[in-house]
Amino acid sequence: MIKDLQAEILRLKKEKNITILAHSYVAEEIQEIADYTGDSFKLSQLAQQDKNDTLIMCGVHFMAETCKILSPEKKVILSSPCAGCPMAEQVSADELIELKKQYPDYTVVAYINTTAALKEHCDVCVTSSSALEICSKIENKNILFIPDCNLGAFVKEKLPEKNVQLINGGCPVHAAVKEQAVLDAKAAHPDALLLVHPECKPEVCKHADYIGSTSGIVDYAVKSDAKEFIIGTEISIAEHLQYICPDKKFYPLSKNLICADMKSTTLVDVYNCLTGNGGLEINMPDEQIKRASVCIDKMLELG
Repeated sequence: MIKDLQAEILRLKKEKNITILAHSYVAEEIQEIADYTGDSFKLSQLAQQDKNDTLIMCGVHFMAETCKILSPEKKVILSSPCAGCPMAEQVSADELIELKKQYPDYTVVAYINTTAALKEHCDVCVTSSSALEICSKIENKNILFIPDCNLGAFVKEKLPEKNVQLINGGCPVHAAVKEQAVLDAKAAHPDALLLVHPECKPEVCKHADYIGSTSGIVDYAVKSDAKEFIIGTEISIAEHLQYICPDKKFYPLSKNLICADMKSTTLVDVYNCLTGNGGLEINMPDEQIKRASVCIDKMLELG
C-alpha cells in the first residue's frame, strides 16, 4: 500500500512539475519521495534554485513561510495545515517591539525558527549551524538573541566577547531532556559518542562529543569511524541514520524527543496536496515579504 501510494505521488509530481521538500524530522516514507531533504533553511535555498513553480513543504508553518519569502513568485503549499512550531510562536511581533525598547542598542538576532511576522522586526537571521559564525561577525557587541535561550546560551559561551541577552524561549521537545537522560544513555551505551543539537539545555550539551545542527549531526555520524552513537535530537534522525549507515548503531538520547507537529505530516497529506484536495497555500503581502527578507539577506551576507 505504501509503495503504491509513493509510486502515484512520484507520478503526479512529475506530471504536474511540483517539487516536494521534506524536513529531516518527517517520516522516512515521505523522505523517500521528496526531491530535497534537510534542514529548513537549506530546503528553502534549494527550492529557490529549483525550476518548478509549485513547492510542497513537508515540515511546519514557519518553514513554508521561509520558502515563500525566498521564492515569492512560487506557489508554496504546507502539506499539513496543522503543523506549527511552538518555539516559532513563543514571541509575538508586539512583544518583540517592546523588547527592542528595553534593549535599544542591541542587534536583534532571530533564529530561523521564527514566524515571518517576527522576522520583520529583526536585524539578522541565523540557523543552528551558522549562529556562531554570524554572531561573531556582527559589529555590535550587544546582541538580543531570540527565541531559543539554549541555542543563544551556546553562542554566548563560545563568544565571551559579545554581550548576548537571552529571553525565556526555546524548543519544548529539546529543552525537556534532562542531564539524567544523558547519564542513563551513556551508562547503557558506554562506547557510543553523544551528538546533540544546540537546542538542548547546557546541562545536556556539556556532555556531548559533538554539538551541531541536524544536518551536522547526520554528517558527523556518517563520516565518523565510530560505530555507535547516542542521538540528541528528534528521534527520527536516529531512524534515518539507521537506513543510511546500517553497519552502525544509533540510540535516541530520549524516547520523548518526538516533535508532534513534524509527525502530523503523512504520505496521504502529500498525495492530497498533489491532487488539489489538501494542504495550505502560503500567502503573504508583498510588503511583509520585503520586510521579512531583510534579516535573511543579512544572514546570507554574513554567512
